[in-house]
Amino acid sequence: MADLFNVTEFIFLGLSPNKEVQRVCFVLFLLLYMAIVLGNLLMVVTVAVSRNLGSPMYFFLSSLSFVEICYSSTTAPKLILDLLAEKKSISVWGCMTQLFFLHYFGGIEIFLLTVMACDRYVAICKPLHYTSIMNQKVCVVLVGTAWMGGFVHSFAQIVLIFPLPFCGPNIIDHYFCDVLPLLKLACSDTFLIGLLIVANAGTLSVIIFVVLLASYLVILFHLRTQSAEGRRKALSTCGSHVTVVILFFGPCVFIYSRPSDTLPVDKMIAVFYTVITPLLNPLIYSLRSAEVKKAMKNLWFRTMKADEK
Repeated sequence: MADLFNVTEFIFLGLSPNKEVQRVCFVLFLLLYMAIVLGNLLMVVTVAVSRNLGSPMYFFLSSLSFVEICYSSTTAPKLILDLLAEKKSISVWGCMTQLFFLHYFGGIEIFLLTVMACDRYVAICKPLHYTSIMNQKVCVVLVGTAWMGGFVHSFAQIVLIFPLPFCGPNIIDHYFCDVLPLLKLACSDTFLIGLLIVANAGTLSVIIFVVLLASYLVILFHLRTQSAEGRRKALSTCGSHVTVVILFFGPCVFIYSRPSDTLPVDKMIAVFYTVITPLLNPLIYSLRSAEVKKAMKNLWFRTMKADEK
C-alpha cells in the first residue's frame, strides 16, 4: 500500500484563490446546502405523511429526494469547510471514500430517473394495467435495484482508480475527489483506464439519457388519444421529469464523456450537478404538481395547529 500511495493526502485548489470570494462563497453555499437538505427533506416528509401522495410516482419522488440529500452531502459540507480553511486537504482514504459515495449516489439517481420514466410510461400508455404492474412490491424492487445499480457503478469506478500509484504531485484543481482529476495525478499511463471510465460513466450516461428522452417521446405520441385534461396533466408531470433529466444528465455527459481530460470550466459545471440540481429538483416537482403543493399546505397547517396546542 505504501508503494501505491507515496502521497498521503491531496490538496484541493478549490473554487477560487481569492479570500474575499471564498468568504462570499462560504455564505452562499452554506445557504444553498441548507436549502437542499430542508427542501428535499420536506418532500420526503410530505410524501410519507400525505395519504393523497400514495401513488408509485410519489414513492419514487420521495426516494429521489432522499438520494439528493445524500448526494449533495458527499461534496457540499467539505466544500463549505474548505472555503474558510487555509489548507484544503483530504487524506487518500478520505478521497477514495468521497469518490465512492459520489458515484454511488449519483448512480442511484441515474437509475431512479430511469425508473420514474418507466412509471410514467406505464401510467400513460397502459393506464388500465397500471395498478397491477406498478404494485408496491414492484416499486420496492425497482428502488432496491436502483441502489444496487449505483453500488455496481461506483464499485467499478473504485476498482479502476484504487490500484493507480500516486507518488506526487498531490494538487487537485477541484473542490472534491473525482475520477478525471485523479487520473491526472497518477504516476502511470492512464489512457486505458480513462477509456474504461468513459465506458462506465460517460457511455452509461449518454445511453440512459437517450433512452429516457426516447421514452418521453413515445409518451408524447400516446398522449394524442387522451382528453385535453389528461394531456395537460400528463404533460405537466412529464415536463417536470424531462427538466430534471436534462439538468442532471447534461453536465454528467459533458464531464464524463472525455477520457483523461479536464477543463477549467469543469468546476463550475460540477457545482451545477452537485449543488444546483439537488436544490432545484424539489422546487421543480412541487411547483409543477398541484397534489404536492396541496399536501405541503396541509402539512404546514397541521404543524401550525400542533404548535398552538
